[in-house]
Amino acid sequence: MSSRERWTVYPLLFLALGLAMRAIIVPHGEFAAARVDGLEATRLVCQEIVIESKDGTILVHMGRVARGGGGRIEIKDADGVDAIAVGTGPGARDGAVEFYDGEGRPAGELTAAGEQPAMHEQPATAEPPVAPTADR
Repeated sequence: MSSRERWTVYPLLFLALGLAMRAIIVPHGEFAAARVDGLEATRLVCQEIVIESKDGTILVHMGRVARGGGGRIEIKDADGVDAIAVGTGPGARDGAVEFYDGEGRPAGELTAAGEQPAMHEQPATAEPPVAPTADR
């Protein structure tokens, strides 16, 4: 093989090997999870955002209200207890700001004048509250 042929064949060989390795190392399609130190974006489209502390306690949850409601943002204290929520009720267009006491129980809400929204719904991905049974 002449020198000129080597300068043609070997780069093409390494290019083919690199492309083959790339297909193995970086799979095509959507990632189930990615860990990055920083993210800059002009636009981010997702269905839910959850901000957790290092111990796994959920501090902020943004998502849809269960059963067809609009969006909702829940902010919790360091222990994961509800502190404030902003959002809409299920099947309605009204919005409100909900306030919670130190134990996470609803303490009040701020709505448009004269309206009382049905906002005590949790986001769709949250665990449904356990209803008391008749024998308790």
